[in-house]
Amino acid sequence: MRSHEVLKQAADEVGVKALAAELKLSTALVYKWCQPSDPNDPDTSGARNPLDRLAEIVRFTNDTRVASWLCHEAGGFFVANPPESATDLPTELLNNTQRLVKEFSQFLLTVTRSIEDDGMIEPDEAERIRDRWELFKNTVESFTVACERGVYHTDK
Repeated sequence: MRSHEVLKQAADEVGVKALAAELKLSTALVYKWCQPSDPNDPDTSGARNPLDRLAEIVRFTNDTRVASWLCHEAGGFFVANPPESATDLPTELLNNTQRLVKEFSQFLLTVTRSIEDDGMIEPDEAERIRDRWELFKNTVESFTVACERGVYHTDK
């Protein structure tokens, strides 16, 4: 699904006028965001929308923290897609399994250090725990998706 289609569906749920009012924008601009746009085609009527701009930021910076932040705001988390296939099956499977164990160990170490010093978890310690947890979740999800896709499959 293209970005303008996603925005159109979301805007239709609450109404374009209501969304424009909430964002303090003109309804015309929100309508333009919900139409296809192509900078190389002057006949398209849409305008570059916020989703396209966020995608450009991620592509240009090669940094997924923007996507992670947006997913967090939506009540979820971002997980990068794993490679489509393993080039060295036994090595990659072993390395990824070891990475799971390492990330879980780091998560537990962060929790342990947070509670050991004074018997409580302070807000900054909770933030470090959250960061470790997000990294661990990402590692586990990526590994699981790779398994589901058959990445660790030999053709015998």
